[in-house]
Amino acid sequence: MPETGRAGPAEGPFSLGDTAAYGRWRADKLRAYPRDLEAQRVRVARLERPTGGERDALAAACRRANFAVYVSDPQAALGPETLTSFAACLGLTRPDRHLWAREDGIVALENRPGSRRAGYLPYTDRPMNWHTDGYYNAPDAAVRGVVMHCAVRAPVGGANWLLDPEMIYIALRDHDARLVEALMRPDAMTIPENTLETDRPRPAMSGPVFSVHAGDGALHMRYTARTRSISWKDDPLVREAAAFLRDYLTPPVEHAFRVSLEPGQGIVCNNVLHNREGFEDGTGEDQKRLLWRARFRERVAGTEPTCRSELARE
Repeated sequence: MPETGRAGPAEGPFSLGDTAAYGRWRADKLRAYPRDLEAQRVRVARLERPTGGERDALAAACRRANFAVYVSDPQAALGPETLTSFAACLGLTRPDRHLWAREDGIVALENRPGSRRAGYLPYTDRPMNWHTDGYYNAPDAAVRGVVMHCAVRAPVGGANWLLDPEMIYIALRDHDARLVEALMRPDAMTIPENTLETDRPRPAMSGPVFSVHAGDGALHMRYTARTRSISWKDDPLVREAAAFLRDYLTPPVEHAFRVSLEPGQGIVCNNVLHNREGFEDGTGEDQKRLLWRARFRERVAGTEPTCRSELARE
């Protein structure tokens, strides 16, 4: 289901004209937002078949902050198929089959010097700036859910910072609602074409930064802090809004969490803002950072805005 266009929905918490609904949602959101990362950790005994209670706990964490950190057995044999089964149990069934991904949408994130992939930051050991996944996708092919599993951690570095897009939405709307409207314009942010892959070229892609899904009313953010891979609409309000985002994402970033994954741990999220610290691999294969990642067109089941009334009870 495609997302809405310029000004968002006519009513609900993300409608700029429905201040009452926004006020109620905002109060519930801030009341439930976690104060530390431990509140977002969920133990999952068997990753390929989480129990009903484990699924509920993961969904509850995602309702609070749009992400959860799961902890599974680091000694358990895990292949990409296990990750597919785990994701399906959370309602994530439509993979984003992007460049370098397998048919099931899973890709290995590892340092690949000298390979064709080395032209893309996720396949290097360099730091990555704030972004949401798939920001270069068309609006009707948005990445809404992500699972990332740590198989091997780097001896040095490689941690991620995570930030719920709804928190930066609140900050921006409280500052000036006109800036939210500017970032909802269908041409607010354009990603230039990618001609590096001659067999799979990607055209320039324009779209909003904030949009609201027509099917479930959930907020979606499409963003990258990179400067060479982005073009902002030449408009005073859009430029002011982009500057606000850059300032907000300058460390220390309020409401963000630093996550350093160990083997057997992972992140499941509704495509939150995230970055990555640079890392150093060791010499042995068991010291070369490896994360499995899968991206999906759905959100985690049970985290739609219609479920948000549960926030006050969690």
